[in-house]
Amino acid sequence: MSNSNGEFPYKLYLVMSQLDCGDRDLVQVAEQAILGGVDIIQLREKNTDYEDFLQKAQNLHELTQKHDIPLIINDNLNVAQAISADGIHVGLSDTSPTEIHQLWPQRPKMVGYSIEYWDQMQNPDAQLADYLGISPIFATPTKTDTVTEWGLEGIAKIRQATSKALVAIGGINLTNAQNIVRAGADSIAVVSAICGADDPQKAAFQLKNEILK
Repeated sequence: MSNSNGEFPYKLYLVMSQLDCGDRDLVQVAEQAILGGVDIIQLREKNTDYEDFLQKAQNLHELTQKHDIPLIINDNLNVAQAISADGIHVGLSDTSPTEIHQLWPQRPKMVGYSIEYWDQMQNPDAQLADYLGISPIFATPTKTDTVTEWGLEGIAKIRQATSKALVAIGGINLTNAQNIVRAGADSIAVVSAICGADDPQKAAFQLKNEILK
């Protein structure tokens, strides 16, 4: 199980979709990000069909295997199983970690679970997850159905309540990354800070440096 004592080595976590990359190739953006220091990638394709999601996942998985970093699939158990992904990340309205354990008996290395309400910390799914996504730290245009904006205080509160690895996401950039790590996050996850950057490799490099300082 991953927890906050150094067993979650993935400091810079990239969440991406084709939409986030604009007219650039998803795999090329991912490769630049990896070369810049991204440690783990989550593919989140919300508005596409199964075949398209599967194709993107396969292409990305070839890349992540080449660079020996984990690929996490967002909320699509069929795609995750089909490509033997390293993990799956789910939220409150998705297939629950409890169900994933039943439906994927050999189970992936990592099951991530998004915490959007404080009450979720008490449910069995939070206990079963390998890491918790704290979402969002700050409100962003990427996610419009936000319930709680956690802020730094929210991270600190959750940090005191669990030893699990915490991945912070939402409105994170070069100016606030260090404070988020200080507040108790084991990893920072970004979307537009890398996918939307003119130079994804440089953006990833700068973010990684901030985290490691």
